[in-house]
Amino acid sequence: MQTSAVHPAGTLPTGTLHIVATPIGNLGDLSARAIETLKTVAAICAEDTRHTRQLLAHFGLERPLLALHQHNEDAQAAQLVARLLGGDSLALVSDAGTPLVSDPGYRLVRAARTAGVRVSPVPGACAAIAALSVAGLASDRFVFEGFLPAKQSARRERLAKLAAEPRTLIFYESAHRIEEALVDLAGAFGEARPAVLARELTKLFETVLDGSLVQLLARVRTDPNQRRGEFVLVVEGAGDDADARLIEGRRLYAKLGEHLPPSTAARLAAELSGAPRKALYGSE
Repeated sequence: MQTSAVHPAGTLPTGTLHIVATPIGNLGDLSARAIETLKTVAAICAEDTRHTRQLLAHFGLERPLLALHQHNEDAQAAQLVARLLGGDSLALVSDAGTPLVSDPGYRLVRAARTAGVRVSPVPGACAAIAALSVAGLASDRFVFEGFLPAKQSARRERLAKLAAEPRTLIFYESAHRIEEALVDLAGAFGEARPAVLARELTKLFETVLDGSLVQLLARVRTDPNQRRGEFVLVVEGAGDDADARLIEGRRLYAKLGEHLPPSTAARLAAELSGAPRKALYGSE
């Protein structure tokens, strides 16, 4: 039986939009509640219907599938909300893990909530949280950055802005860019910054490596297996306030130094960051 949002007397009930987390590898991680939800909704919105069809077949489920991805979400949202308002309950899934975490879906959720439709989470696997849980790095405060830019210049610019971040950082990365990403991370954060590289989480060839960024880079370069699969990179924050100020000061000094004399660039960078002026000259 499909659940419906409660509405005042005299109005028709709307359906519910269920945000359903799916496994990131091990199919045993799909919860009983998720299975029951997928079994009873009118249709399932999926990023890749072929992938989701295989998942449903594994559990003996057959439901209508609707493609919802970054290229059609804006156009589809209005039609899906109309179905929800008409009483149909729908599920939203991504290819793996929790929907909307580096995946499409927030536009549909926003449209549904704006229309007064109930949106209900069915929690489950999430690669970012799974990696954080086994990293052994501070987890009381963290920042999820998703995928870094593919272009080196944009990637380095993003990392430069994050170098002074005191909270633990979580990144997703692909197999063909993991080595380049580690090189740029070591350059922006320092080679000694502690980090954890989690690969193929919950799958047969799962590995979780820890060490400094330069040590992880060496492992990736020397072991071809560490350049295969899907990656989550968890990086320790910048540390105490003094370290963060110094990192930010050096970033500003390098940027200002492109246009100003070294002494002027150092003075301004020190004023803006609070880092000692003399320490900035050592970043040349």
